Amino acid sequence: MGTISLEHSDCLYWLGRYTERVFTTLKALQETYDNMLDKNIGYEEYLGYFELPDKYDNNIDFLRSFLFDKQNFSSVAYSLERAYDNGIVLREDISTEAFSFLQVAKDPLKNAKSAKNTRLALLPLEDVLYGFWGCIADNIYDEEIKNIIYCGKSTERLDLYLRMKYPYDEVNREFERLCIRLRRVPKNTPYRYNTKFLSDLVEIIGEENEYDLNSGKAVSSLERLFESA
Repeated sequence: MGTISLEHSDCLYWLGRYTERVFTTLKALQETYDNMLDKNIGYEEYLGYFELPDKYDNNIDFLRSFLFDKQNFSSVAYSLERAYDNGIVLREDISTEAFSFLQVAKDPLKNAKSAKNTRLALLPLEDVLYGFWGCIADNIYDEEIKNIIYCGKSTERLDLYLRMKYPYDEVNREFERLCIRLRRVPKNTPYRYNTKFLSDLVEIIGEENEYDLNSGKAVSSLERLFESA
């Protein structure tokens, strides 16, 4: 295809980001829940990662908000709605089959809200998301479209890993994956990354000591990675 518009590229990028945000947030909340049960650790650490205020009465109140509250910008439900919204716009690009997975993903989330065992009820959501990414890989033949979606996916995962202070090896591996995808961005696309902020990320994530000291700066640089130079 020819060069796609900036607006179109932005929808593709955020489709990747929001869909990945659903998945990684879900995983992180499951780990937080396990810590609550096994280690008697509350949710305050999770809020601290994102500098969010504590407005919750207890652990259950926190979990229900971050899973099901569509008004909570940090929730699984909010991110899934935004992924779905972008999917509607991009239906012809990503295939009807891939879009259907975004529709189906709403069902296990809705069912889990009233389930006795919330964690068990959410397991099908992970499978649906894996199915979505399988369709993206198999059904999109335009490499520019596919690559922008995957750039969004890797950017979001790296952003969350940095904020939640994941181990260096996992952060570095995801950054290397993002760099591979950035190198595949066509030169004539309007959706270009900013080389200055990429250089900052290379400097920080390239060394474990730098990562330990400057992960906050890395988050800031990643947020601005697709700003105009």
